[in-house]
Amino acid sequence: MSGQYIHIKRKKYAAGLLWQPLVTGFTARAYAYKLARGIDHRLNRYISYKGMVGLGARANGQHSGMPSIAAEIIEALPGYASMLGAFQVDGKYVIIAVRNGVILEDLIFDSESDAREKYAEFAEIPDWNATFAPASWGMPRAVERDLTELISGPSHGVLRPISRLGAGMISVLLMCLFGLLFLYLFREPINEMFSPKPQIAKQNPELVAEYHRQIEEKNKELDKEFNMRQPAPVEPLVMPYELLPNIYERADLCYRGIGFLMQQIPGWNQTAAECGETHVFANFKRSFGTLDDFYASAANVMPGVFVQEISDDEILVRAKLPERIAVPSQDDRDTDTLVRELTSRFQAINLDANITVVVDAVSNETQTVELYVVEVSAESKLLPEQFMLIFEDFGGVYMTRAVWNVARKTWNYEVIIYAK
Repeated sequence: MSGQYIHIKRKKYAAGLLWQPLVTGFTARAYAYKLARGIDHRLNRYISYKGMVGLGARANGQHSGMPSIAAEIIEALPGYASMLGAFQVDGKYVIIAVRNGVILEDLIFDSESDAREKYAEFAEIPDWNATFAPASWGMPRAVERDLTELISGPSHGVLRPISRLGAGMISVLLMCLFGLLFLYLFREPINEMFSPKPQIAKQNPELVAEYHRQIEEKNKELDKEFNMRQPAPVEPLVMPYELLPNIYERADLCYRGIGFLMQQIPGWNQTAAECGETHVFANFKRSFGTLDDFYASAANVMPGVFVQEISDDEILVRAKLPERIAVPSQDDRDTDTLVRELTSRFQAINLDANITVVVDAVSNETQTVELYVVEVSAESKLLPEQFMLIFEDFGGVYMTRAVWNVARKTWNYEVIIYAK
C-alpha cells in the first residue's frame, strides 16, 4: 500500500485516517489526543468532520493543512448515508466506505488487485445506498464517477497537529528565525548605532550628504524587503450562528422544494425525498417504466433538475435550493435549560424526540472556539412549518434536514440550536 495521500488538481489529500465518532463532552482536539495516546503515539494529526474525528500520522505522508479525501467525496456526493466507492486517479485507487454517516475506511492503493479485493470485502455488506466503481471492474449496480470532476471548491476542514506542544515549538523556532533575520538585515544600522561616530563638524559636508543619502536608500530597501516577508492577514472567525435563515422561510423552502420533486412519473415510484442544506433530493424506483420514459416526463414536470442513474432501476433527482437572507441568532440559555424546556415542549404535544448536546469547534489559523449545540431529531406527521412552531420561542435554531418517507407518510426532522 502506498503513502496515504493523493494529488488531485495539484492539491494533496489525506487518506488512510483512523475515523471515530466524537464523544459528547470532548473537543475534537482533546478526543483526538485521548485516542492517539490509547492507540498509537505516532498518530499526531487530526481532522474534525460531521461529528467524527480522523487521526493521521506524518509517517504516512499526512501533513498539517491537508484536507481529507473522504470528507471531500462525501461532500461531493450528498444524500448517501451509506456509500461504498472506488475511484481511479492517476494509476491509484481510492476506496471509501461510509455506513450510516460514519466513515469506516478511506484507503489509497497502488495495486488495482488489492483495491478490488478490499472493495469486494465491503461489497459483501448488504444495503448500501449507493456504490461506485470503475466500469472495467464489472461490479453490479455500481456507477463509475470521475473523482477529478467531483472534487472541487473549498476544503471541508484540514489536518491539524494534535499536540499543542509541537505547535508551540514551531512558534518559538519561527520567532528565533525572525530575530536572526532581523539582526542580519539591520546589521549595518546596528553596527553604526554602536560604533563611535566622528564629529560632523570635522567631516567634509559633501561626504556627510552622500553618507545620509546611502543610509536613506538602504533603509528603504530594508523596509520594502521586511514588508514583503509579513504573513498574510488571518481571515476573521465566522461563527455558524451568525448566518442563519429565518426558521419559517427555511421550512417553507424545504416543503416547496420537496413538493417540486414529488411528481408522478409513469412506471416509476418515489421512495423518499430529502431537503438538505443547499439541495433537495428524491429517489425513484422503477416498476414498469423505462429510463426514456423517466427523462421524457422529468423534462416536463421537473425542468432544470439534475438526474443521476444509481442503477438501471433506481434514479436520484437533485435540485438546488435558492439562497435566503441570513441573520445572526443564538439562544441565551445554557444547554441544560434548553434540553429541559425542549423535552417539556415535545411532552406537551405527545411527540417523541431524541435530544442530545454536542460540543463543536470552529477555528482559523490563530484561534479555536468551542460551540455548544443542542441536536433534536423527531418523526412526525406535522408539516415543516407546523413542526418549526415548536421552536418559535428559541433563538439560534436551524433545521439541517427534513426527509419525507413515502411509505410511512411521515416526516423526519433534524434541528440544531446554538446555545450560549
